[in-house]
Amino acid sequence: MESNLIYLDNSATTYIKPEVLNEMMPYLKDNFGNPSSIYNIGRDNYYAIEKSRKIIANYLNCKSNEIYFTSSGSESDNWAIKGIAFANRNKGNHIITSKIEHKAVLNSCKFLESLGYKITYLNVDRQGVINLEELQNSITNKTILVSIMTMNNEIGSIQPIEEIGKIIKQKNIYFHTDAVQAIDKVNFDLQRMNIDLLSFSGHKIHAPKGIGVLYIKEGTNIENLLHGGKQESGMRAGTENVAYIVGLGKAVELLSNSDKAKIYKLKNKLINELQNNFQCKINGCLDDLTNIVSVTFSNLEAESLMLLLSLKEIYISGGSACNKQEKSHVLHTIGLSDDEISKTVRISLCSDNTKEEINVFIHQLKEIITKTNNMRNKI
Repeated sequence: MESNLIYLDNSATTYIKPEVLNEMMPYLKDNFGNPSSIYNIGRDNYYAIEKSRKIIANYLNCKSNEIYFTSSGSESDNWAIKGIAFANRNKGNHIITSKIEHKAVLNSCKFLESLGYKITYLNVDRQGVINLEELQNSITNKTILVSIMTMNNEIGSIQPIEEIGKIIKQKNIYFHTDAVQAIDKVNFDLQRMNIDLLSFSGHKIHAPKGIGVLYIKEGTNIENLLHGGKQESGMRAGTENVAYIVGLGKAVELLSNSDKAKIYKLKNKLINELQNNFQCKINGCLDDLTNIVSVTFSNLEAESLMLLLSLKEIYISGGSACNKQEKSHVLHTIGLSDDEISKTVRISLCSDNTKEEINVFIHQLKEIITKTNNMRNKI
């Protein structure tokens, strides 16, 4: 990234790390063979895909044949929800999710509702966490799937995934989690956790946009979303995007616990600076080990703040990049008014952010608020 740019919107997307790009380059140039071909330049690319599949499986502690490559987290979510719904309609037509899921989940459920499926949307508390008792009480003999995201993309709240998994296992229904925001922040052990399907995306962890993963536990009864050739063990048709798969494997290989610790320290510093210097409130759970800080200012419009900061080459967001021009359903669900939502921004960190960048951000924020207040006083 450019040295004069302060990028604090890493939950929207991340830059491609040099190590990832270097790993990808041969497959964007000379190693162009179709991995389904039987000759050497095809088989070499097949083995490159399988290497990445193994890296990701080792990271999640699952089997390599349970990892399927997709085009994005959204495709993975669609496949998980629609695939389970279509394959198991003889068992039931009821799905449970939460009101603060990503639109890839919510709109998939909305589509299924139009086909006659019944969807229960669980409430969350002020911290953005579901009630396990409400979940348990919502399960019926027609329930076939529960889909609850691991970490929310707007406020960073983390759901009690292991506890949810235990409830689901007792009921013998499928459990899917959208882990797009959480894949590098939560330690997943899929051999131990009762998760049947897990989605994540490359561009949140310094791999390219346009590559994702769906983990499907062996034995899961799921319909294909894409039909055609025999790629991905006959489960997902289409010639594989070798370079991006290789890049994703390298990005996962680079994930480390030290990065998680650094991000958490930066997040604590950011929250302390915000609370000590401004009239504001932090949304979500402060204790969660996430990279996201959702902050509502008392008298400052989010859109104006984002634009003014961008003039200083400091980049934050008003929430999910996928909810452009819409009021945040997440902030509304946790109890914020329309006025509060309009004054809320999301700051999301990565391990390459620094204390110095946080200091510059806070300094510029002070200047903007001071100038804004002075202008108001003159009116």
